[in-house]
Amino acid sequence: MEAIGRAVAEGRTGDGDGARTRLLELWATIGVTGDPLHRCTLAHYLADLHEHPAEALTWDVRALDAADAMTDRRVRDHDAGLRVEGFRPSLHLNLADDHRRLGSFEAAAHHIEAARTHTPALPRDPYGNGIRDAIQQVAEAITAHDRTPRPSAPGH
Repeated sequence: MEAIGRAVAEGRTGDGDGARTRLLELWATIGVTGDPLHRCTLAHYLADLHEHPAEALTWDVRALDAADAMTDRRVRDHDAGLRVEGFRPSLHLNLADDHRRLGSFEAAAHHIEAARTHTPALPRDPYGNGIRDAIQQVAEAITAHDRTPRPSAPGH
């Protein structure tokens, strides 16, 4: 998790290419059967480093698949305040946004509804409020069949 965190920090300081390279190297080490928490976290952040929605979609699917394999016990071993359910709103939001940007509005609507279903698991804090706001923005864009990237989306 520390190595993933360092790569993510690198990306947030503007070196997206370097962060992408480091995360891909870590992915090769972790592998598709590695620790689900590591796979979910890495894939979630790696998706944000891809501007094209098809590339982001690949990593966002991997992140949700890893979350489905994760247990609350594993998550609590990393951070006692986390639960797998708390990951789902953001993961489904990202999938909805990827599908929306690709023009697959039915799939986008499915994932935005899943994101909404899981919002009770979000904390009542700036992070949770930001996810709720983004869900509303993406839902409106889906209804409008707007494929424009959101300025507030990660990586933009």
